[in-house]
Amino acid sequence: MKMEEGMQLIDENGKFNVDGLQDFVTATELAQSGLSYAIVAIIGSQSSGKSTLLNQTFHTKFKEMDAYNGRSQTTKGIWIAKCSDIDPFTIVMDFEGTDSNQRGEDDAAFERQSTLFALEIADVVLINMWCKDIGLEHAASRPLLKTVFQVIKRSSKQPKKTLLFVIRDHTKTPLERLKKFIFEDIEKIWDAVPEPETTTLYEFFKVAQLRQQFVHSTCPGGLVGDRKKVKSASFSIYAEDIWKTIKENKDLDLPSIKVMVATFRCEAIAEEKLKCFTSNKRWLAIKEDVQAGPVPGFGEDVTSILETYMTLR
Repeated sequence: MKMEEGMQLIDENGKFNVDGLQDFVTATELAQSGLSYAIVAIIGSQSSGKSTLLNQTFHTKFKEMDAYNGRSQTTKGIWIAKCSDIDPFTIVMDFEGTDSNQRGEDDAAFERQSTLFALEIADVVLINMWCKDIGLEHAASRPLLKTVFQVIKRSSKQPKKTLLFVIRDHTKTPLERLKKFIFEDIEKIWDAVPEPETTTLYEFFKVAQLRQQFVHSTCPGGLVGDRKKVKSASFSIYAEDIWKTIKENKDLDLPSIKVMVATFRCEAIAEEKLKCFTSNKRWLAIKEDVQAGPVPGFGEDVTSILETYMTLR
């Protein structure tokens, strides 16, 4: 598996590729990175050049649209790849474009779910848009931003996210004016979303400019900034559970990351201990003897075995 070419993490039907992610983690040695890694996701309209932008920026090899054959859906579902030549270890996620003819207006569930996934899993979210589309309801990802803001406002313990707006095919309009238009749009959306208490847009997000570097992004003052404390070894099970939670429509009640990781570890340890216990030779012998009748010292022997596996090491 060539990690820069990526693998499909979630298909167009919403199925999570558990085995594929495990292979990805193993092949890239992600688990050895500890907390020194970053995740970048990109969202935006179909055919807006998201895959091309990622390939040119991060030296990945996501499949790109062939413009000579017309505009069509190239990226289906969510793809993941490892960036080359960037420190710290950086993962890039290429998301299926929004507003596609293939899904149509009546199938917006996946768009919403994948956007929530991007927001929850990524440290930096790139929002790709055409310069000529700034201010338009759908092309400027306004519905997606509304979804993002709704979730964030209901979760006051979320770490800050970096939203990086990428403007394609910049026209003669001065960049400062475009920046003003974008800020006005997102602030209007933010203010229109009901909230449990008074908050400002900047309490939840750090807005970055395209010229900022991804190198050393996890350092103080870097793009990642306030980040999740999920160790790389727990990434695969964390990502799977996030997607499962979103698919079950529990996206507005995500538990804290520490609680989730602790739950994952406890379940994994319990499963491992149970497996060791049920295959223990002493236990198997006692289990067989019990079939014939009372076993002398049963309680003492079983207690001794249980104590061995009830102790965390």
